[in-house]
Amino acid sequence: MKLSDLFKVSLVASAVTLAACGGDIEITPTVNDNSTNTDNSVNNSNNTSGGDNSDDFECASYESDSGTVQGVFDGRDCIYNDSFASKTIEITSNITFSEIPDNGVHLFEQALLIGEDGNTTEGFEIPANGPTLTVEPGATLAFQSGEAIIRIARGAKIQANGTEEKPITFTSANAFDRFDSAGEGARYADWGGIIINGNGITDQCTDAERDASTCNVASEGITSYFGGDDNTDSSGSIKWAKIWYAGSGPKVGGEGDDLNSLTLNAVGSGSEFEYLHIHQGFDDGIEFFGGAATIKHIVVTDTQDDSFDFDAGWQGAGQFLYVQHGTVTLNDGTVVNMGNNGFESDGVKGESSPQVGPSNPTLANITIVTTDGNSVRDDDPSQAYKFDDEFNASIYNALLVKKNAVNSSCIQVTSDGEKQADNIMFNNSVMACSSNFTDTDTFAAGPLAGQTKASWFENSGSSEILTDDVSVLAENGFATNTASADVSINANDLSGLDSSFFESVDYIGAVSDQDTSSSWYKWVETAVNAAAQD
Repeated sequence: MKLSDLFKVSLVASAVTLAACGGDIEITPTVNDNSTNTDNSVNNSNNTSGGDNSDDFECASYESDSGTVQGVFDGRDCIYNDSFASKTIEITSNITFSEIPDNGVHLFEQALLIGEDGNTTEGFEIPANGPTLTVEPGATLAFQSGEAIIRIARGAKIQANGTEEKPITFTSANAFDRFDSAGEGARYADWGGIIINGNGITDQCTDAERDASTCNVASEGITSYFGGDDNTDSSGSIKWAKIWYAGSGPKVGGEGDDLNSLTLNAVGSGSEFEYLHIHQGFDDGIEFFGGAATIKHIVVTDTQDDSFDFDAGWQGAGQFLYVQHGTVTLNDGTVVNMGNNGFESDGVKGESSPQVGPSNPTLANITIVTTDGNSVRDDDPSQAYKFDDEFNASIYNALLVKKNAVNSSCIQVTSDGEKQADNIMFNNSVMACSSNFTDTDTFAAGPLAGQTKASWFENSGSSEILTDDVSVLAENGFATNTASADVSINANDLSGLDSSFFESVDYIGAVSDQDTSSSWYKWVETAVNAAAQD
């Protein structure tokens, strides 16, 4: 099945294609239309997609200096062109996107920027109470351009909280036949993803800049500013949501200056990210630049680069994280490999200081299923972990799987990663891989120089290394086989960790095969089945 089929909604027989909405578009500077109730529909007589909805459905609107600006309902979908949202329009009042009946979609030509962005060294003041973007359960937001992002500025918030029955969807317009005039289907880099800029602590600023409120780090991909001195800051929450076909790059800065599916720039612990499925992104699934945001119940499938990328002194926590690398079939039938690192773990991006040290998260209940392929993005191998730049971490109940590999290994520790490798602790974890460590099996330098990486991972018998032919996964391929006779260690019940965040468990890995009725089990099952359809 083609990737676009994962989200496609078939047209009814009387539908008329919204021809002007197909394909990617160039974003050019625009000035907000100053009229009230702005008609931002596509300038085309065929601007209806022929749905059965009532003509009086209220599309999203917001208040501007000139009055109310509102999307246009075409009979099935809400259309928002560049007089409603673009890279030159910052929405400074609250805005809400509701579920549209009959599988209607909120369609965007360009970027959706929430809140004012600016550099505090140039006289800009970060609003204490900026606008909130609210996305209600069941709503679908679709974007037409690789430059089209959702950007939440410092002081603003996103409240995109779906439910188990009605998750929210952020996706490509090409996932819907009626918008895919070129017939290309949806694929990675179709739109830019979500960027959230917080007031948290990042090592990309100095202590003096934080103290003077002049911390202004330029975000990757499309420039906006983040950073501050409050790791408890809240940028809102995203729960029960799918983020598909997002990310793009490289941008102006060249290689590495990319857009991720979800970028958390110095986002504080007052924010929540839970029950997300990130699928087929161009760059990373979730990338953290400092801050202390927490993540829970996250699935990342078939993302080209890293599923999770930690950097710049991130001090957060995570539990129940499932990663699966695989292949996708493009519209022309080409099959490509997806996935570099399950976890790209970087400690320092700027410089550590008394106010911020290297990234040092606590992570629990992780499953990473890798392949032996090289990612289509950069020809780098599929790995479970890459430790770099003085990273620190405490990792509990992780399960690493790689079968039949001749090209790749599960864990890479770079020379910079070796510098504080003694501060990376695997606890009650299992590695069942064809090949365990890249480069060498012994640390070359740092505090563990001369020690084998196997003894480091096993951590005095707390964790164990198996071969790739053991039965650590259940028949469904994602849940832990809790009855496996091959595993001789027990899970850590996490009673020693912060009980306000970490849930007590009795299994290793992200999902238990004894947990089939839980919301988490069903969320992973649905995500894995959807990814298998490409």
